[in-house]
Amino acid sequence: MRVANLNGRLVLVEAEVAFDVATWSNGRFGPDPQGVFAHWDEFRRWAGTASEGSGPGVKIVDDDLGAPVPRPAQVFAIALNYRQHADELGYGLPASPATFTKFPACIAPPNGALELPSGMVDWEVEVVAVIGRHAHHVPAADAWSYIAGLTVGQDLSEREVQFRPPLPQFSLAKSFPGFGPIGPVLVTPDEFHDPDDLELSCTLNGETVQRSRTSDLIFPIPVLVEALSGIVPLLPGDLIFTGTPSGVGSGRKPPRYLVSGDVLVSAVEGIGTMSQVAIETRKDG
Repeated sequence: MRVANLNGRLVLVEAEVAFDVATWSNGRFGPDPQGVFAHWDEFRRWAGTASEGSGPGVKIVDDDLGAPVPRPAQVFAIALNYRQHADELGYGLPASPATFTKFPACIAPPNGALELPSGMVDWEVEVVAVIGRHAHHVPAADAWSYIAGLTVGQDLSEREVQFRPPLPQFSLAKSFPGFGPIGPVLVTPDEFHDPDDLELSCTLNGETVQRSRTSDLIFPIPVLVEALSGIVPLLPGDLIFTGTPSGVGSGRKPPRYLVSGDVLVSAVEGIGTMSQVAIETRKDG
C-alpha cells in the first residue's frame, strides 16, 4: 500500500493516481493525513478490501504533494548509523544508537524550495520509518509489525550551529524551517522484497554524492525500534530518521555545502524521489 498527502488530504496511490480516502471510504476515515495513524490497523484492513470502483482517481502532480506525515508528535534521528559515514567524520562505531531529535516544525513537503539560513547547510539522505502502533518495550523480532511504513527523508543540517562551542546543538541545527522534507509517499513494509535492504541515494545538480543500502546500517530499523521504545513510548505517526550514509558535504576535503540554485534529489528504492531547490533565506521587509 502506498499512502500520500495530496493538497492536505489523505490519498491511496496506485500507479501515480491518487484516490481520496475520505470519499472512497464514505467517511469511515477522515481526510487528515496525520489522523489516520491513530487507526492504522483498521485502515490497513479496510484498504486491503476496498473496491476500486468507488470513484475516479486523480493524476498526481508532484508540487501538490505534502509530507505524508505532516504533524508527528515525536521525531527521532540517528547519527553515525553507517560505518563509512562514521569513518568519513573521524568517529568510531557507536556501541548503541546515537539519538537526537528534529523538532516537528521542520517537517516539510517532498518537493519545493529550501531556504538556506547560512553557507554551511549540508545534505543527509535517509530512510524514515513511521510508527503505526503504540510501541513500548518492543523487541526487535516484533518491530516490523509496529511500523506503518517507510518514506524518503532529508536530515538537512546547518553545521555552524551544530558544532558551535561549547557543546554540539544537533537538534537545533537540524530543525530550521524546511530541514525535514519527507515523501513523496509512505510505503507499507509488505510492498518491499526486503525492507531491511533498500538502496538510497542523493544527487546534487545531477552528481551522485551519496549511495548505499540499508543493509549497511549499524543498527537496523528493528533494533532502533527496540532501543528507542525501551526508553520512551513511540506513538502512532512518530518518525525515525534512521541515519545517513557517507558522502555528506562536511566530510569532504574541502567541505562542500549547498548554495543558492543547487538542486538536491533524494531517492529510496521502492518509494520514490523528492527534490529540493536551494534558495537564499528571504529577508523580511
